[in-house]
Amino acid sequence: MSSTSNLMRLSGLNSGMDTDSLVTALVSSKQTKVNDAKKAQIKLNWKQDAWKDLNSKIYSVYSGKLSSMRFTTAYTKIATKSSSGALSVTSGGDAPLGSQTAKIISMAKSAYLTGGELNAGSKVTSSTDLKDLGFAEGEEITFTKGGETTSITYTDGMTMGDLVKSLKDMGVNANFDEGNQRLFISAKECGAVNDFSFGGSEETLAKLGLSDASGAKKIDGSDAELELNGARFKSSSNTFKINNSTYTINYMTSDDISLTTDKDTSGVYDMIKDFLKEYNTAMNAMTTSYNAASAKGYEPLLDEEKDVMSDSQIDDWEKKVKDSLLRKDSTLNGVMQAMKNAMSQGIEIDGKTYYLSDFGINTPNYFNAPENDKFAYHIDGDKDDTMTNDKSDKLAAAIASDPELVTKFFTKLSQNLYGSLSDKMGSTDYSSMYKVYDDKKMQTEYNSYTSKIADLEKKLQEAEDKYYKKFAAMEKAMSQLNSNTNSLAALFG
Repeated sequence: MSSTSNLMRLSGLNSGMDTDSLVTALVSSKQTKVNDAKKAQIKLNWKQDAWKDLNSKIYSVYSGKLSSMRFTTAYTKIATKSSSGALSVTSGGDAPLGSQTAKIISMAKSAYLTGGELNAGSKVTSSTDLKDLGFAEGEEITFTKGGETTSITYTDGMTMGDLVKSLKDMGVNANFDEGNQRLFISAKECGAVNDFSFGGSEETLAKLGLSDASGAKKIDGSDAELELNGARFKSSSNTFKINNSTYTINYMTSDDISLTTDKDTSGVYDMIKDFLKEYNTAMNAMTTSYNAASAKGYEPLLDEEKDVMSDSQIDDWEKKVKDSLLRKDSTLNGVMQAMKNAMSQGIEIDGKTYYLSDFGINTPNYFNAPENDKFAYHIDGDKDDTMTNDKSDKLAAAIASDPELVTKFFTKLSQNLYGSLSDKMGSTDYSSMYKVYDDKKMQTEYNSYTSKIADLEKKLQEAEDKYYKKFAAMEKAMSQLNSNTNSLAALFG
């Protein structure tokens, strides 16, 4: 409301009329248009958020296990069992099957220096000037790491804290322990390549507790060494990459270690299970949104409406609106149908058509299933699924007996589902890439509401100003009339 309008609201003294109430009534239709536009914009914003949440779940299916399951190489699972927990192995897909022998020669170590206790006559702190430790202008020590040597030269005012910072800048962990009066310095990574050393005169190093003479103790950085089938390998860490497999030393042992590499049927099973979990998460979320209860008669609340409600009432009200935003949404239904069709269609392999049910993977009985789990898939015999864990595990049996059939079926099924989602996630004039909903269009609509609300509020303001001016003019006329009447009464009084 403009300042002019605020002054006009002082009217009504002569007429006795409630001007504010009258103006509010006269502009009520315009106020309703403003409120309706604000609520529509809030609702659209909530709908954008609802779609973002659902889209992230759908994209997780698209970019998750499904993405790799389109290729036959994903089903070549190999696992290596170790006779000792000291060495674990993650096998690459082309690792040779069979047995190997291994022996841990050494583990990688980080370089670590524990400085000798300082004896400066008084307690040294981070703010202590190094001259109090006997340093003179220009006195220096050298620091060597990774083949590079750097000098640290004392200049007037250099403190212990400055020295520690310089060491950190050179790529090591450094700290001065005031309680124990010692410097502690360590490499950030294992291995001989990350080892470090200090140089300088024995006397200078002793002032900082960095020499043997002052009680410093140093553990040199060293490499790990692993013997595999008689050949030796070195690594700066305790992990080795050998022939596309990863060998990790967990602890030291002198025992000989046996390694057995074989096909991993459980790896294929787990991959399919993880894919179905991702699919079910997205499908159940979509089903919940699509089947939500109607919120007819409920709209977003404006601040003035919230003022007369409790926090719990507001939360309940808004939840009802938000839950219903995608109820019976045609775009959502299209995505759901595309995914369900891709999963339910038969796959022809060598002249025979197979379905998920042939591998013991089914949706639950429609009439007995939980409301929003009707289109989710469950594996018969899955020990983690209370709905089907009492059934025979056809999938595990198929993987063990005919892995080639399993590979062909799930490769084709994955390609079909991936293709369907790609079609839904393609960029258009209304939607961005990897979005199944019209995010561009919705953002344009949201921005249009901002302009529309500003225009409606301007018209509301103009209407209020117009009515207040009319009432002000009326009050002025009545004031003049009252003045004239009083004058006449005085004249004839």
